[in-house]
Amino acid sequence: MRLSPYRALVLECGRRMPYLKPMIVDPTPSGLAGVTAAAQAAKGRAGERGLPPVHLWHPEHCGEIDIRIRKDGVWFHEGSPIGREALVRLFSTVLRLDPDGYHLVTPVEKLKIQVEDAPFMATRVDAENGVLRFETNVGDLVEAGPDNAIRVETDTATGEPRPYVHVRRGLEALIARPVFYELVELAAERDTPEGPRLGVTSNGAWFPMAPAGAHRG
Repeated sequence: MRLSPYRALVLECGRRMPYLKPMIVDPTPSGLAGVTAAAQAAKGRAGERGLPPVHLWHPEHCGEIDIRIRKDGVWFHEGSPIGREALVRLFSTVLRLDPDGYHLVTPVEKLKIQVEDAPFMATRVDAENGVLRFETNVGDLVEAGPDNAIRVETDTATGEPRPYVHVRRGLEALIARPVFYELVELAAERDTPEGPRLGVTSNGAWFPMAPAGAHRG
């Protein structure tokens, strides 16, 4: 019996990467339904807190889907907020940043979405034993450090800080204002070549919170 191109691709992926076998999904669903089904299959294989290996997936089918992540971290589909928190968290596990933008990626489909700022929001921080641990609005837990930097930009229009923390593979979380205020309270002054700056330390790495001398202004 002659195999369809899709079935042949699935079987070849299964031969080369056995852990993907349980992720086979019906190729008929597409768009939102298809991404949901494939992401659920991937999550089931990855486990409760595990993340699917989206960096290993390079599906032939590529396109776009009308999903937008607003600056405040709210996800929209076709202009309406996605009200199901569990669905947003599910989509966040298959989000990938490529050179041409953000995509929801599954073994069978890659769909580009729009992100106004950072895809996630850091809504909590805990400081313990020299480590800053952040929690995002989609349930990610991340420790700031050499691999997950904190950076602060300045809005050229308002002069207000725009702080971020790296979450995974180029994906960042915008640090919510109350959380940023907590970081400022934890910050200490350090002399730098540019002058005295306030910053925080986590996992042995130091991160400046503002331009040199700004805290003395």
